[in-house]
Amino acid sequence: MSTFSYVAQSAFPLIWILVPAIGAFLRARHAPSRQEALEIWQRWWAIGAFGIGSLWMTVAFLTVPDAMAEVIGFGRTPFMVEIAFANLALAVMGFRAASASARERITIGLGGGMFLWGAAIGHVYQWFANGDHAPGNTGGVIVNDVLIPAVMIILAVRSRRLAAPLAHAS
Repeated sequence: MSTFSYVAQSAFPLIWILVPAIGAFLRARHAPSRQEALEIWQRWWAIGAFGIGSLWMTVAFLTVPDAMAEVIGFGRTPFMVEIAFANLALAVMGFRAASASARERITIGLGGGMFLWGAAIGHVYQWFANGDHAPGNTGGVIVNDVLIPAVMIILAVRSRRLAAPLAHAS
């Protein structure tokens, strides 16, 4: 595999972070309040990073399992179907988070984090214990696994804190 191909495959998952971040940034800069800007960020993140990113993984694991196995650095196993449906669950939660309360978004972030943070630990373990430097095991996938749920939780906590003084003022 050429260096360019390796870097491109390793960095590709970052699209699920970059596109929602750029979209939210461009849209939120015109928001009339910090709270509305934060809501825009949460919706872009829920739909783009969590929803569409997870749906992409579902489709990839179900339609091109051999390619996914290769990019991860493993042989094809029956567990890949389970990973596909776990990602489908994340996609559904991400789409639901777009219209959820801050409390629900925290729960969705934590639920997704249990799977994704566990996956990140698995990637790092395979990297160091078994020398798995495949582009789908290191790089962008680890960044996504850590940041997607963490950012959702951080945004939702911030949203609750911003709303708290408004609730007390009423």
